[in-house]
Amino acid sequence: MTYTVALTGGIGSGKTTIAHAFASLGVQIIDADVIARQVVEPHSIGLKAIHQYFGDTILLPDGTLDRAQLRHIIFEHDDKKKWLNQLLHPLIQQETQKQIQQIKSPYFIWVVPLLIENKLTHLADRVLVVDVSEEEQIARTMQRDNVSREHVINILNAQTQRKERLAAADDIIENHDGDKQITEKVAQLHQLYLALAQHALQDNSHE
Repeated sequence: MTYTVALTGGIGSGKTTIAHAFASLGVQIIDADVIARQVVEPHSIGLKAIHQYFGDTILLPDGTLDRAQLRHIIFEHDDKKKWLNQLLHPLIQQETQKQIQQIKSPYFIWVVPLLIENKLTHLADRVLVVDVSEEEQIARTMQRDNVSREHVINILNAQTQRKERLAAADDIIENHDGDKQITEKVAQLHQLYLALAQHALQDNSHE
């Protein structure tokens, strides 16, 4: 099994920026959000099931999933959210495993925004948390998604509290605006993860 570093952080923390920094060093990335989109692409089993359950209102005119509408519905109805999770989690897990089989780098970065919320830390060898202040999260998300402050605060309240996330971390990258040392921090962690992956490989070969 390839050494797994789970990368997580709250909304607007800059997980994508950090993942790209690792990718530039030749590390392969598996992104749970990307996979979540893949399993509901047009003609997929996921989208067919969602369409059947929610009806035509869930589709955009081009036949793709209306994510905003779906988010709105499941935010209002817990039973529908539960149904959706029961459909998508196995599909996401299946696709994740498929991508893990194709990993060639000594370790890979598994980007999982809801790692703590979905109690998935045990599936990783190491947990890397991207941390920023709540104010930075709010400002970045408002700018990126063009949404209100209240909307972002609602999302933050639904996610794991910052201190819980930090408590689950093996490593932390503080990704503050204008930080010039991010590349250096990632490079240091890259060396650490290469060493840990090598060590794990040796341990496995002795078993």
